[in-house]
Amino acid sequence: MSQKPRTVICVGDIHGYNTKLTNLWLNLQSSLDPSQFASALVIFLGDYCDRGPETRKVIDFLISLPEKHPEQTHVFLAGNHDFAFAAFLGLLPRPWDGSELKETWREYEESEEREGWYKGEGFEEMHLQGRRWAGKIKAQFNSVKGMAYKGSIYDAGTTFESYGVPHGSSDLMKAVPESHKKFLTNMVWVHEEDDVCVETEEGIKHCKLIAVHAGLEKGDSVEEQLKLLRAKDTSISKVPYLSGRKNVWDIPQELDDKETVLVSGHHGKLHMDGLRLIIDEGGGYPEKPVAAIVLPSKKIIRDTDNVSS
Repeated sequence: MSQKPRTVICVGDIHGYNTKLTNLWLNLQSSLDPSQFASALVIFLGDYCDRGPETRKVIDFLISLPEKHPEQTHVFLAGNHDFAFAAFLGLLPRPWDGSELKETWREYEESEEREGWYKGEGFEEMHLQGRRWAGKIKAQFNSVKGMAYKGSIYDAGTTFESYGVPHGSSDLMKAVPESHKKFLTNMVWVHEEDDVCVETEEGIKHCKLIAVHAGLEKGDSVEEQLKLLRAKDTSISKVPYLSGRKNVWDIPQELDDKETVLVSGHHGKLHMDGLRLIIDEGGGYPEKPVAAIVLPSKKIIRDTDNVSS
């Protein structure tokens, strides 16, 4: 009997909503064949923190998974929010070109005033995104999202509060437990798999899979982009593959005929176009569900599904 293809679960942005995450996990467990769930590859697509009220609990939940499900493989991608959280805590690797992290401020200096970048303890050695993350934005309302800012441009106020410290306080550096710092340090910027099965109109296809929080750019060489992501190049002020929008929405032409699945979160939408999968139905909105996609079937499971066990 031929072996069933391995189940791959890709989980969209969680943004501090631990209740949604635990409900989604139970629904995944109930919807899948027990042996397939037990041995699944689970890829979390990033953005664990900010917006929702329970970042600390979300990270506790994620850290507990390897012990609870030892046969599963768990991959934790860095989202742009998690990158910024790690940057604030001083957990990013040094830039490999030998530059200082503060050199990342230059490109966006004209935004410092409006975004109210962090100027507290440790700011001199901080990557731009850490300063933006812990800053205090002047505007009260995010017109693009149609909701009030929660402290900073990243809506990081709720993350500070989940660790029991006020927004923008350097006390967060001490309040975040070592196990959480280790989790944030070890996040990967990209995950690649050589053989993942996907159901298509022509039947089951064996594909490569690339998972990256926002996506890959069309014009540049895919290998060059992957190299930068694998190496975690922190000399870049704003990593487009973690925080881009339109520029990383489509699959690069180079991958079009290569039977490569490109899966991301980040975009606040659920979008499936051939092998380009964007799984972020929640987008950090309180009223929207957190969703996951299951391969090979491409079935979408949500925290709100009523799955009778």
